[in-house]
Amino acid sequence: FLSLDRYPFQARCLFKNPLFDAASLLFRSSEKRSIMAGFVAAFPSLTASCTPVFTSASSGVKPVQSSFLSKADSKSLEGARAKFFGTRPAARFSASSFEFDKSAKTVLTVTSQAGAPAKKLSVGVLGATGSVGQRFLQLLEGHPWFEVKALGASSRSAGKAYQDAANWKQSTPIPADCAEMMVTECKPELLGVPDVIFSGLDADVAGPIEESFAQAGSAVFSNAKNHRMDDDVPILIPHCNADHLDIVAHQKKIRGYDKGFIVTNANCSSTGLAIALKPIDDAFGIDCFMVVTMQAISGAGYPGLPSMDILDNVVPFIGGEEEKMESEPQKILAKLNADKTAFVNAGFKSSAHCNRVHVLDGHTESVSIKLKTKGVTPEDIKRVLRNHTSIAQELKMPSAPEKCIIVTDVPNRPQTRLDRMVGGGYTVTVGRVRPCNLFDIRFTLLSHNTIIGAAGGSIQNAELAVVKGLI
Repeated sequence: FLSLDRYPFQARCLFKNPLFDAASLLFRSSEKRSIMAGFVAAFPSLTASCTPVFTSASSGVKPVQSSFLSKADSKSLEGARAKFFGTRPAARFSASSFEFDKSAKTVLTVTSQAGAPAKKLSVGVLGATGSVGQRFLQLLEGHPWFEVKALGASSRSAGKAYQDAANWKQSTPIPADCAEMMVTECKPELLGVPDVIFSGLDADVAGPIEESFAQAGSAVFSNAKNHRMDDDVPILIPHCNADHLDIVAHQKKIRGYDKGFIVTNANCSSTGLAIALKPIDDAFGIDCFMVVTMQAISGAGYPGLPSMDILDNVVPFIGGEEEKMESEPQKILAKLNADKTAFVNAGFKSSAHCNRVHVLDGHTESVSIKLKTKGVTPEDIKRVLRNHTSIAQELKMPSAPEKCIIVTDVPNRPQTRLDRMVGGGYTVTVGRVRPCNLFDIRFTLLSHNTIIGAAGGSIQNAELAVVKGLI
């Protein structure tokens, strides 16, 4: 009997085979097609002669085909269980037992709990007075899993109440729990070692500070570029590559971390791009792509560009941005190797042109793609984008939008002012999907650069780490 909380689709099968007279197995999954396939893939050694004699499923799943199965012995089941846990990264298993008892007719019993921690986890925000730090506090207000307990900033702000140290620029008031909280320097011996660290630090200082908190025992979720391309650090986007979090065990081993670890999110412009590319690459394979960005001024932080530079203007250069957009998707859409110690990059070619435009929030990107699969139509692209779901939706993580990608058929959308807050700023909107005269397909996407592309993306990463039992 297999039970995974929150998976809506169920199938129960009765099997007969030589090892036991009969066994009733219940399968649950977030995807109809994976209810049976996931179990068979996890347990290839169960039995060669396993024959379904009865199947009933609310989702209309077909019976398992016995040709997928091979002969079993009781010794192999423990390894099979490990395989199974590896294939369900979204479930945090609080308790489990493994039984193989012919007389009891029980193959497997798993009790699982997916989702919320038993109590709220303590959070520290580094760079709390800056633009990304402020967005962290805004998004964390009232969060059901996380509670802000410490605020870190530079020595200039240390010793002040947060409301006195921060030049607050968000559209909502400073969270009441943080307003009078004392700001400390970003050192574990001063700030403490909370369960979770969200880092909005500038790249000039982020690297060693984040390492010090990971070494001290905090789970560090960074917005900075410093560790993104480290071989043992994932650029995590739950909508794209939740399995990349599995490299954390290797990271802790080689760095000597006990409880702590480091996870980064992508550059703000890379995030929306990668989310849109993921289902397309999975379905059709990407040979190469070109992207032209129109990036909001909030991406430059506060105070950002002088008004004389950006008013009535487009700036066709953002330092280091094009290089990030060409390298980060390679790692985001990479495969994790078999022993979960390295990434095998995606291998497609890319060219990026990045521009700063006079928009407050929301990065717009025009993308042209050459596919490995021939004959793909715009309707094919729309279909895979609309059907794309992720672990965030499957497990109803607190910050998960209902849809991670929205496809619009309105010819003049997406638009920043109208579409950047779709899904609370966590959803990528794709429009103008059409044939490309040079490549195969072209489209325009919009994502919120400081929510899914920055602070909100890190919060989703931490939620996934909780669900996977890493925190």
